[in-house]
Amino acid sequence: MSTQANAKPQFGKWRSFFWPIHTWELKKFIPMAMLFFFINFNYTILRDTKDALIVNAPGSGAEAIPFLKLWGVLPFAILFMLLYSKLSNILSKPKLFYSMISVFIGFFAIFALLLYPNRDFLHPHVLCDSLQTTLPKGFGGLIAILRNWTYSLFYIMSELWGSVALSLLFWGFANDTTRSAESKRFYGVFGIGGNLAMIVSGWFIIYFSRVRDHLPAGADAWGMSLNYMVAMVLVSAVIIMGIYWWINKNVLTDTRFYDTSEQQKAKKEKPKMSLSESFKYLARSRYVCLLALLVISYGVAINLVEVTWKDQLKMLMKGNSNDYSAFMGSFSQYTGMVTILMMLFVSSNVIRRFGWTTAALITPIVLLVTGAGFFTFIIFKDSLSGFIAMFGTSPLMLAVVFGQIQNIMSKSTKYSLFDPTKEMAYIPLDQEAKVKGKAAIDVVGARLGKSGGALVNQGLILFLGSIAVITPYVAAIMFLIMFVWIWAAKGLGKMYNELSHEKDGKAAAPKAEPELAKTTN
Repeated sequence: MSTQANAKPQFGKWRSFFWPIHTWELKKFIPMAMLFFFINFNYTILRDTKDALIVNAPGSGAEAIPFLKLWGVLPFAILFMLLYSKLSNILSKPKLFYSMISVFIGFFAIFALLLYPNRDFLHPHVLCDSLQTTLPKGFGGLIAILRNWTYSLFYIMSELWGSVALSLLFWGFANDTTRSAESKRFYGVFGIGGNLAMIVSGWFIIYFSRVRDHLPAGADAWGMSLNYMVAMVLVSAVIIMGIYWWINKNVLTDTRFYDTSEQQKAKKEKPKMSLSESFKYLARSRYVCLLALLVISYGVAINLVEVTWKDQLKMLMKGNSNDYSAFMGSFSQYTGMVTILMMLFVSSNVIRRFGWTTAALITPIVLLVTGAGFFTFIIFKDSLSGFIAMFGTSPLMLAVVFGQIQNIMSKSTKYSLFDPTKEMAYIPLDQEAKVKGKAAIDVVGARLGKSGGALVNQGLILFLGSIAVITPYVAAIMFLIMFVWIWAAKGLGKMYNELSHEKDGKAAAPKAEPELAKTTN
């Protein structure tokens, strides 16, 4: 009798370890996970397709990416942030969600139907050939953006999908509709749906990248693959809007999951402010500044590593877009598998058992360790050529493999730990800081991070000439960024814990002071 009694708590303990969601909560959890699934499905396809498109375009290569992120992605990100902030004061949240998704649907449909089929007419190859002969070699990446401007637009919109649809729309929606206690169990597991999407989308990318095997000689195999993948993105975007509509109709009307009075009270805590007033308000907060520093540090670090790795990958694939795309599809599958394992066995358990700070520190530490291994191998690969020959492979192949491992580990920790802890950090803030602060940090902050890494790469390429030559300098800068990131995570962790405890204990307080004020210096 006593043995059976003792067995039940033990079973419950192990069940909560692997699956911390109660059965009655599935009505809310499953559609949110599905929403994440389809948003991340599109994100993976667009991420892998945009790289294959721009890296293997005529007269282009990995050196075009730093120029494109700085001179293309950043300005468009600022415009999107301004548009989102303006519309957030005009439209209801559902209409704002549908409007943003519709912008992406419209662009990718136009690209597939009009821009790509007429690329030879639209791309100014003669002008760019002339510029190529007159400007220094370091300007090759900038010229490539102009030469393939329709591809550049595709790259920009694909980058913005991750910032707008994933970070701004999904996580903003989740933060508005998820209670603080729920987030500690939900957020670590939400990503399972998103990373299952990486595995599924990776399979589709591989499958459609190999359509050339069934096409006659001379056919545009890459164009066919591109059309199939864009079609999947459009269908998925329509499904996303359908799921969002269902959640609003069936979940947010259930008081077990969502209490409108809580949101109405939160909105009354702070009046609506203009965009300039919001920036001034947020700039006074050390809490928000540290959160922005985390996002910027990740963007700089991952961009510094990825450009070097993609340059190695292009050389291995000899500029073939289909082969490049198929490899990236496999990379996405492996990343999804590792991330799911991290989410099941590490993410929610680390957050619940060891706290926010420990979970937030794991990502920069992993990037520091794996980045050190990757750059060490790249820099000294010629000295190791004799040793490498013993394994029957080439330094280039091992460089790509090492880079793949580094990117898989960095992305899996990012999805399973960095993203959940970053989103949890918004919860203790008041409604004004959540909406305007999230728009500034996730869209502009993330782009500043990637553009900062792009600026480093761009400046070094202009002065030194090639990605291979700048690698040692890139490695040194990345390690410096890692230490800044770790310092910011420690400082934010202390403030997050204090603010969370204060907010959780405010239920009995008749008049609560705005939480963000507690974080200002």
